[in-house]
Amino acid sequence: SLGNGFKVSVAEGGMAALTLGWAPTLVGYSMQGVGKFGFYEAFKNLYSGMLGEEKTYLYRTYMYLAASASAEFFADILLCPMESVKVRIQTTPGWSTTLREGFPRILKEEGVNGFYKGLAPLWARQIPYTMMKFACFEKTVEILYKYVVPKPRSDCSKGEQLMVTFTAGYIAGVFCAIVSHPADCASPS
Repeated sequence: SLGNGFKVSVAEGGMAALTLGWAPTLVGYSMQGVGKFGFYEAFKNLYSGMLGEEKTYLYRTYMYLAASASAEFFADILLCPMESVKVRIQTTPGWSTTLREGFPRILKEEGVNGFYKGLAPLWARQIPYTMMKFACFEKTVEILYKYVVPKPRSDCSKGEQLMVTFTAGYIAGVFCAIVSHPADCASPS
């Protein structure tokens, strides 16, 4: 359980054990987030331009799926080096304990390929997750405005729009957990 994991970590390394890998986590997921959301918008524009206005509307869910898969593909390439450092810091006793030590160590000992050993399992988990996240979010927003909110989006206040966004994000998050959980169980940690 999560509680037992905390207890074991603290028993073996003190409270400092809970901070191991914080820097590569911060840097890696910041880069991935910028890539995921930025590339998603870029790929939506690209694919929409390729489809044209009518087909974009008719096939918008497929476009969301393709744009999000494409975005996550590249976002994970940004994340993987930091994830590689983080995992080694957290799981290899006696290994480097900081990003400043760990990054050059992998580069020296294994070359650039050492940063990408976990890329395929990362894609297996993250691409379906992100596809579900964006497609479910976009469709949920549409459904909420069509069936739940009693007025058009343009007539909603910023607060009402924010509530729709939060609700759609929550619902998308539930579906993301369902889709990504099997890969979490199968992926090596």
